Amino acid sequence: MMRRMAATRQPTRMRIDGSRGDDGPSPRQGPWVEEVRSAAGCDVLAIAERFGDLPGLTVLESARPGRRARWTYVAADPLATVRGTGRPGATFAPARDLLRRMTDTRAVRRAFEASGGPGGPPFTGGVVGYVGYDVGRELERIPTIAAGDQPLPPLSLALQDWVVAIDRRDGRILLCGRPVDGDGERLTARLADVRARLASVPAGVVGARVPAAVPPPAVGAPRLFTSALDRDAFVARVERVREAIASGEIYQANLARRLEAPFAGDPWPLFGAIRAGDPAAFAAYLDLGPDPDSDSDARRAIVSASPEPFLSVDADGRVASDPIKGTRPRGRTQDEDRALAAELLASDKDRAENVMIVDVLRNDLGRVCVPGSVAVPRLCRLERTEAVQHLVSTVVGRLAPGRDALDLLAASFPGGSITGAPKIRAMQIIEELEPVRRGPYCGTALWIGPDGAMGSSILIRTFVADGHRITLHVGGGITRRSDPLAEWEETRVKARGPLRAIGAGEG
Repeated sequence: MMRRMAATRQPTRMRIDGSRGDDGPSPRQGPWVEEVRSAAGCDVLAIAERFGDLPGLTVLESARPGRRARWTYVAADPLATVRGTGRPGATFAPARDLLRRMTDTRAVRRAFEASGGPGGPPFTGGVVGYVGYDVGRELERIPTIAAGDQPLPPLSLALQDWVVAIDRRDGRILLCGRPVDGDGERLTARLADVRARLASVPAGVVGARVPAAVPPPAVGAPRLFTSALDRDAFVARVERVREAIASGEIYQANLARRLEAPFAGDPWPLFGAIRAGDPAAFAAYLDLGPDPDSDSDARRAIVSASPEPFLSVDADGRVASDPIKGTRPRGRTQDEDRALAAELLASDKDRAENVMIVDVLRNDLGRVCVPGSVAVPRLCRLERTEAVQHLVSTVVGRLAPGRDALDLLAASFPGGSITGAPKIRAMQIIEELEPVRRGPYCGTALWIGPDGAMGSSILIRTFVADGHRITLHVGGGITRRSDPLAEWEETRVKARGPLRAIGAGEG
């Protein structure tokens, strides 16, 4: 049961090493973690909305706590942001150089101390943002064929010196900070502003929202989405993948289609709507601001309810990934639910998909991990959410000396579960068959701490508001055994939940 904290107690200020004091952070202090008792017990949306007037609002929410989904983070007003050009079809600097620019800055390289000590959140400041799927084309040198028609940066990584961390296990709300370039006075002033905003949040119970059977529509959301590929066109592309498998080019590929609708409204209500249904283990809201090349002031944002983690790394270099392949809906009765689970566990097709993706990840992790450290402690286990049940595996490893989270990201991006096997040829075929660029879809939302730790999710079940329209990609893994019409229907089923959450449907 979530404990309710007294609203009248004074905040307890605690260094992450366990020492306590009432003074603010000094210019040379390391991570600052303060338990904010005066604002404890507040809903995530209520907290985030206190920072809605600031640029770069970011919410990485563990709405369904799990093994790797304990902490929720809220941040805004970054000190600096690295982005690509954002112009459709334009080239941009190599993705690895852009990623390195963020971690090679003096701020991260010299000013941040490694975090440590028990009880603190893994992320207390550093880099937060997203890397879009198409950065993978740069990393793997995939030719450009599909049209890029969304005015979005290929990646957006922000340097954040403060973050509000919410522990979904016990309801603690922590205000965390790290001085950048030794500027403790700036951090002290910024934390004071954050503290004042948190104090104005009405008290409540963390996570005390009951999922509605039919969530209310999001304010201003469109009502009808259309597909870039109709049924016949999608079925023909599934057949093309099956032909590539039959000829030995690939073993499996993930094929997607994009749904879209005109939209120039406020994307924030979409986040509240999409999280009101089935709680997601890795929900995310990433404010991208207005399009700088447009006269419109419509805000752009990524709104995700992803169930799938991508890569996690701890400060000691231990790596883990939990790929999802194989899905069935939950049953309307207990007997139906068990029957669907048994069908999934017995499915040769779904198990083969999962095992192939595990092999891709083992290969990716093996490029940067200590030889012999890559292992698969769990293979094709059943995991359930309110709406669906999946086959999930776990791949682990340990980073080799001299390697870091960015090396891991570059070696493994994009994730094998949303590309195929072999990965590079599958990505080439995806580029040939999908008519429009994926953009943020199938990329990753992530945080990276200066101690080397990283947490990330795969951006599936994700709406993207680009200032002109709102899009939703849906797809699935295609194997030789795939029934093209069944694959089409599976994409419609996958679209139904997110669309219904915002009060929309597919035309």
